[in-house]
This record gives sequence, structure tokens and C-alpha cells, in this order.
Amino acid sequence: MKIVLTVTGCILLLIPCVVVIGLLLPKAHTVSRAAGYNTTPDKLFTLIAGPQNWRPDVVRYEVVPNSTGRELTQETTRSGETVTYELLDRKPPESIKRRIATPNLPYAGTWSYSLQSHAGGTIVRITENGVVYNPVFRFVSRFIVGHTSTMDAYLRALGRATGQQVQITD
Repeated sequence: MKIVLTVTGCILLLIPCVVVIGLLLPKAHTVSRAAGYNTTPDKLFTLIAGPQNWRPDVVRYEVVPNSTGRELTQETTRSGETVTYELLDRKPPESIKRRIATPNLPYAGTWSYSLQSHAGGTIVRITENGVVYNPVFRFVSRFIVGHTSTMDAYLRALGRATGQQVQITD
């Protein structure tokens, strides 16, 4: 009985600690990750800018029609989450920038992709300028999942799509 009370007490203390730490963390963050590929910027740009069927976490990708002239795409992941993205800038084969356009998510932000020729290959750098609104989600994103985990998975999947394993760097 004493153990149950102790565990329950610890859990009840942990919840407010997570909330308080989350409130103390900044809402906005900027993180960047890069990987080198033995292929051309053109090939990588085509993958990044086009349909995302090469990514194992994306089960559905579609262009979203709209009357405003904005270029919108929508991705549905294996977990069932559907997010709409707006293309902000595209300079083939050097860079592309997208922002999350789905309203009312606990997070928002942009991903900027930079592609640079380097030693017979290409370095792809993703820079995330993100905002996490919910303090619990902010805590989880910062300390448990990590701000770079999605970028790392993306860069690895890009490597698999081009038949190679990649080393990810800051």
C-alpha cells in the first residue's frame, strides 16, 4: 500500500512539474540538421518538392485546390494525422520553404530546405523555425521526442529514397 501511495504521489507531483517547465520554455525554437547525399541537387529537389510517396510515414499526399493562388499540399501520416502545408518559396534546385497551414494545431512553423553541391554530391540542410503552443507538448517536444527527430527521419528517408545511408549533422 505504501508503494502505491508513493508512486501515486510521484505522478501527481510530476504533472505540475512538466507543466511548469513547459511554461518556462520558449514557445519558439530554431533547429537545423543536414546530411550529405551522393546524388545531384536536381534529383533531391525533385523528391523534396514533389509527391512524398517515398517517405514511409506518409500514407497519403495530395495537392489541395484553392481559389487564393496559394500552393497547398496535404499529408496524412501512418498515425492518422493530416497536415496542410503552404509553399512559401521555391528556387530549383537550391531551396524550398514550406509552412504549416493547418489551423489550431498545438504547433506551427516553417521548414526551409537548402541544397548545396559539395564534393560530387549534395548537402541538404533543413532549418525548422517552430512554435509549440501547449506547454506539455513543448516539454515533450524538447526533452522526450526532441525538436530534430522529425527532420532526422526525413533526412534518413531521403537517403533510402536515393539508395544510401546518410550521416546527420547539426
